[in-house]
Amino acid sequence: MTLVVGLLMLTLHSFTQENVLDRQLLLPGNSIKASRALSEISRLTGYLFTYDSQIINPGRTFSPEGREMPVREILDSVTADTAIVYAVLGRHIILFRELAFPDNADAPADSLPVFLSIGGKIVDAANSEPLPYATIGISHRGKGTVTNYNGDFILKISEENLYDTLTVSYVGYVNRLLPVRSLPGNVMTITMDRDFIPIPEIIIRAQDPMMIIRKTVSSVTSNYGTTPALLTGFYREGVYRRKEPQIYSEAVVKIYKSPYARSLQNDQIKVIRSRKMENLEVKDTLAVRLKAGLSATLALDGMRHLFDFLDPQSFDTYEYHLTDIVSIDDQSAFVISFRQKQWITEPLMQGDIYINVDNYSVVLAEFEVNPLYVDQTGESFISRLPWEFSMKPEYVRYRARYRNVDGRYYLAHVRGDLGFTARGRKKVFSSRFNVFFELAITEHRTENVARFDHEELAPVHSVFSRTIDGYDTRFWKDFDFLKPEEDLVEALEKLKVRLGEFAGQQEP
Repeated sequence: MTLVVGLLMLTLHSFTQENVLDRQLLLPGNSIKASRALSEISRLTGYLFTYDSQIINPGRTFSPEGREMPVREILDSVTADTAIVYAVLGRHIILFRELAFPDNADAPADSLPVFLSIGGKIVDAANSEPLPYATIGISHRGKGTVTNYNGDFILKISEENLYDTLTVSYVGYVNRLLPVRSLPGNVMTITMDRDFIPIPEIIIRAQDPMMIIRKTVSSVTSNYGTTPALLTGFYREGVYRRKEPQIYSEAVVKIYKSPYARSLQNDQIKVIRSRKMENLEVKDTLAVRLKAGLSATLALDGMRHLFDFLDPQSFDTYEYHLTDIVSIDDQSAFVISFRQKQWITEPLMQGDIYINVDNYSVVLAEFEVNPLYVDQTGESFISRLPWEFSMKPEYVRYRARYRNVDGRYYLAHVRGDLGFTARGRKKVFSSRFNVFFELAITEHRTENVARFDHEELAPVHSVFSRTIDGYDTRFWKDFDFLKPEEDLVEALEKLKVRLGEFAGQQEP
């Protein structure tokens, strides 16, 4: 069903996986609830279930008739719905209702393709905790997204993707593969299993982190490409005051990504659609806005604009330690922790770099401004405050993630989170602000890529929210976006009268 185009199901699974649905099991009792039956199947076979809770009635009771039954027959009794089909991937049995694409035969030749939305929640299999910023992509295609902080995701697919495989990846976990056909119309909770790599400490100590870093820098061109690429992405930024959103802006963007080889070309951004929502009163003299968020997302592509902590000219200012080897994208990665040397007193970065063991590509970087010196950054991240206010940064954190598609790495996700307090010069109390900006790449291509005309370019060095006119309830249409977090949805729904129908963004 996956990894090939067509209707053949499970052709690449092992014999034992194919036949788990035919395995004979004896369930206890004369009658059993559906939820108990699924638990018993898992206990007896070692296979876990993935399904949309809306299509299974856990309280449904049926009779196993006191005899052994094939797993497939038990599942027929559990679901009581002939439209629900079963697929086996790894040690997971997926239950889903297949949906056909709408018939578009009579549509005009120049009409847009038909899309369906797929979505779900990515959680830890052991404790059901959501996994934020998990990377999700359609295998061997330049299409994907990431989960939000709540572990939720949405991705639009066309009919040509229907027989592809969706890959879910998270640091330290085994990749999950799901047939795309199992997801349209289903909102599944997708579990991820931890992947522990037992690495003796002596092996870690034997590795030279500086050698790894130098190989990483010398391998940038071979890993990230010598030709340009056109990326489509979703950008958003927000300003919270006391956990209430003041300003929320978002956009669909196109990015001309220049070659990672030595090149005088700069990256370019073109805004396709944008909108903002503001919750500012006339009395609000303190209205904080993020400075140049679009520009910051380009700068956070640290393999195109080499991170300071990867720049050979800065090696003498940092300490590097190999702290672990973990699984990421079903491959092993060195975890190199870095921080500024003790005699350095200016605000530098500290954090972790995840470097592929085999090809020395950076697949993830998580870092922050050293908390000891973050207050020295002043007002460099926000637009000018009113003169009677001063700002004290509390934290500045960043994240950059790359995705491998057929041997070449592409930028997949960047995020920045900033926290600070603002206080009036004659005020006793201060106001706490949290600011974030985020870019998720949803599609890329490398054919027929051309630079944008000058008049198309976004003003990346401007305050983004000031470049947007207003709110559009029909904003998304067929574009991909990051599903908003639950607290953001709740906060924005309170502003419904002012903003319009925010629920339109959540609809598939």
